[in-house]
Amino acid sequence: MSEQAWPVRLTVVPYVLLACMTAVTILIKREQPGSLTVDLVLCALIGLWTLLMFTLRPAWRTRTRPMAIFIAGFILLLAVLVVRDPWFGFLTPAGYFYTFILLSWPVELIGIGAVAVIAGWAQSYDIPKTDVLGLLGCAAVIGVNVAGMCFAAWLGRRGEVLSQQRQDAVDALTETNRRLEATLAENADLHEQLLTQAREAGIIDERQRMAREIHDTLAQGLTGIVTQLQAAEHSDDWRRHVTSAVGLARESLTEARRSVHALRPQPLQSATLSEAIADVVRRWSALHGIDVQLTTTGTPRVMTPEAESTLLRATQEALVNVAKYAQATRVGVTLSYMEKEVALDVRDDGVGFDPARSTPSETSGFGLVAMRQRVEALNGTLSVESEPGLGTAISATVPGASA
Repeated sequence: MSEQAWPVRLTVVPYVLLACMTAVTILIKREQPGSLTVDLVLCALIGLWTLLMFTLRPAWRTRTRPMAIFIAGFILLLAVLVVRDPWFGFLTPAGYFYTFILLSWPVELIGIGAVAVIAGWAQSYDIPKTDVLGLLGCAAVIGVNVAGMCFAAWLGRRGEVLSQQRQDAVDALTETNRRLEATLAENADLHEQLLTQAREAGIIDERQRMAREIHDTLAQGLTGIVTQLQAAEHSDDWRRHVTSAVGLARESLTEARRSVHALRPQPLQSATLSEAIADVVRRWSALHGIDVQLTTTGTPRVMTPEAESTLLRATQEALVNVAKYAQATRVGVTLSYMEKEVALDVRDDGVGFDPARSTPSETSGFGLVAMRQRVEALNGTLSVESEPGLGTAISATVPGASA
């Protein structure tokens, strides 16, 4: 309980009770002027004490020491009044109010016990105290008052503790909710950032995919078309070269459309990887007039579409580079199915190059860069070995998990 809980009981009720008891005293003792004067002085003292120590001192009401002095003086004056006139026991509720509200636990038990003794004495005033039975009766009345009021004080204290615990729980829950709201807001911001990053990454991935597809379809096809048209200019059998150029244009157009829709390459739609690579090798050999030896080792198995597409595109890119730069007379293509991996090796006996002086991207444009991106996107590896005059070997290895 707090001083603000019972403002009327603290500031008004004590004076009302004191005024009533003073009036009763005047009526009863009007024929005893001497005793009446003493009682009126005591009533004035207790009223003045309350006025000076409590009513006019609001700043003192939350301070333990001044309030303890005030209550001690109030109880002392009340005890003198009750001993003289038992009807002043009706003033004890004011003592309870002050003690319950102004004193802290467990000091309030002392004040409550003292007021209860005064109340019990007033209630047992008419009990004869000349024998043991009377004294026991008086003690019993006082004991009931003390026990009852102290128990009430304990219940009040228990209620305060439980109320404080509930308030602490509510405060803790409020703080937890506040932190949760802050965390949710932070998570929402992070989620938005992740979505933005994911969109940006998706845009970059799509751009890289389209760049690779354009290189592997349109660029390679246009290169082949240009090569055939140039050959037709200096050949008597120009019709064959024109027919080859038209076929390359149609194939490139089909592959470009499939790339836009992110579909598998046409050769893999109705054939296995080894069959698709064999078809690419056969057509490339016929187009460029270069002998190609294809070897397949291990047990062929169906792989994921991404892995098969990557190895097929690697074969196409490696053969395009041979035709453009190697000046080779023989090419070897090996497809190896191993326990956990599948490897593609393309070797030629062309002019080669010095990897220490020139990078693959400088030698073959975007082709090897795109090939490396495809392979590494599958957690695979790509290696290029070359030496001037000794040809070039390209090896692409990808995980061989089944589809």
